Amino acid sequence: MRLEQLFGIELPLIQAPMAGAQDAALTIAVSEAGGLGSLPCAMLTPQKLASELEVINAATDKPINLNFFAHKSPTPDPVQEQEWRTALSRYYRDYGLDPNAIPSAPARQPFNHEMAAVVEKFRPSVVSFHFGLPDAALLERVRRAGCKVLSSATTVAEALWLEQQGVDGIIAQGVEAGGHRGFFLDRDLNSQLGTMALVPQILAVSQLPVIAAGGIADSAGIRGALAMGAAGVQLGTAFLLCDEARISEIHRQALADMDAPTALTNIFSGGPARGIVNRVMRELGPMTQAPAFPLAGGTVGPLRQAAEQQGSGDFSPLWSGQNRRGCRSVSARELIQTLFESV
Repeated sequence: MRLEQLFGIELPLIQAPMAGAQDAALTIAVSEAGGLGSLPCAMLTPQKLASELEVINAATDKPINLNFFAHKSPTPDPVQEQEWRTALSRYYRDYGLDPNAIPSAPARQPFNHEMAAVVEKFRPSVVSFHFGLPDAALLERVRRAGCKVLSSATTVAEALWLEQQGVDGIIAQGVEAGGHRGFFLDRDLNSQLGTMALVPQILAVSQLPVIAAGGIADSAGIRGALAMGAAGVQLGTAFLLCDEARISEIHRQALADMDAPTALTNIFSGGPARGIVNRVMRELGPMTQAPAFPLAGGTVGPLRQAAEQQGSGDFSPLWSGQNRRGCRSVSARELIQTLFESV
């Protein structure tokens, strides 16, 4: 089944939810243009989510997707935390920051009953999850609200597990994708496959609609994914330069450099995520002994703020997929029209 039939939309397109890079404006624009606009909710409070949904509902009656994280909150490790602060200490000194005054609280919360209550009130067409699924009671609340359920899979085993839990579709997240890896069964980065390898392997064993995500940035990529049998595509990086995106000028400039390499890094949150290589990634190495996701974020945050005040992205999470060729400084509607004019 194609996404058009599954969700009642015009195009087989999901806009990837990008926490910290967008708000309701991009969600609305994509849904109004015929795709499935997504709102990232992991960094929102229930009150802020409700406020964003009021804005969305006032602007469109088209289907939308709310995306939540389903990670297990880790137990803080004081020894690892201190080692991480020590690794960053020279940078704190450079910016005149007091290491003892740096907060360590996580900025991303897993889906919970407070968020489920907001879902029940607003009843979005689709709810998607990253890092697996929430527990059965929470998932049942989402289903009773009449929402279709999606989740990301980065391996065939994860896809089969999701199918066993009764999801309505699987987002096959290739290793090319920007932002956080959605893995939840096997965290070995060597197990992560490219989109064009992952999608057909999942299709061979699953009866569910499979959405191709990662490295798709133009009409040819969309046609290729659909020709393989994907029900649709999910694009994120391509939208980052759109008028409705909410990224910094530093991030926009980094994205415009098409030759800048990307890498998977755990520096900015503790979880592997793909972004454009910058100073801290080069000097510490992209994968470090940072505290578990999402505990590392609070420690790096003040460095990011201090550097950005000086016009530098040395400590910023410059999220990007491997393929930025589709990024354009246009409206989301115009980008979508270009993407699908020959599909």
